[in-house]
Amino acid sequence: MRILIAEDDAVSRRLLEAKLVKWGYDVVVARTGDEAWAELRKEDAPRLAILDWMMPGIDGVTLCRKVRTEIWEPYTYIILLTALCRDEDLVTGMDAGADDYITKPFKANELRVRLRAGRRIIELQNELIEAREVLREQATHDPLTGLWNHGEILRILRSQLSRAEREGADVSVIMADLDHFKNVNDIHGHMAGDAVLRLTARRMLSQVRNYDYIGRYGGEEFMVVLPGCDLEKAGVLAERLCQCIGGESMDIPDGMVPVTISLGVVTTSKGKKYDTDTLVQAADLALYRAKENGRNRVEIVIWKDRVLG
Repeated sequence: MRILIAEDDAVSRRLLEAKLVKWGYDVVVARTGDEAWAELRKEDAPRLAILDWMMPGIDGVTLCRKVRTEIWEPYTYIILLTALCRDEDLVTGMDAGADDYITKPFKANELRVRLRAGRRIIELQNELIEAREVLREQATHDPLTGLWNHGEILRILRSQLSRAEREGADVSVIMADLDHFKNVNDIHGHMAGDAVLRLTARRMLSQVRNYDYIGRYGGEEFMVVLPGCDLEKAGVLAERLCQCIGGESMDIPDGMVPVTISLGVVTTSKGKKYDTDTLVQAADLALYRAKENGRNRVEIVIWKDRVLG
């Protein structure tokens, strides 16, 4: 594990570094508080830090406060190294955000034990972060396709509409639905249907920009949210999606299965406020038209004030 030591005294610094290296730590050295702060702000900053209380630039207590107020995650476990031993000084250090302290001259075994406690806390936090991310993934993503789920894609659309209103930008929405998907399930079985849905998601993702959003709206229906995309570009993308799904049969365990998709497109008008339901209804209207007009095609709804054409 990487550990930062911030100590301006060369003798103490070399002694501390030698001990830490002997115990298997990867040591990062800072000679001033400013150097230590620069190291702690890096993306790959050490998770353990031993900070001298008194050093040039930012002192150890001030550095603790800066870490706690400006670096939220991942957590940095801080041990203050100090020659001060009054109770009020120790309280000041802990109130500033230090997790532990050790007095100079430090006892090697005592420091080693305190570092072990810090490592355990960091490891526990890593486990909590991993568990939180798993729960977040489960709460926001469709487990079959890996796309955003119904609730999250609608939340994304609301967010993008608010942003577009502030910035005077476009937002386009594509509603897409696989054609005659029930036949796939009836003829090949539901596992084959699941494979088709996964392949559909993969093909769609290959066509969009890295800042676009695709969600599984429900069943075999998908929603694509395109920030900063006007109607013409959205229509071109929808045609690409139609071709990438229907242009080549899908290779599933049961063999090659031909699949097509129908898509409806709608785009906001600059300077107008739209609610999520209205925009989704408009995209649904375009999708229904694509179904009525023969499927495997794209239909576009154009706003005319509050009337859809």
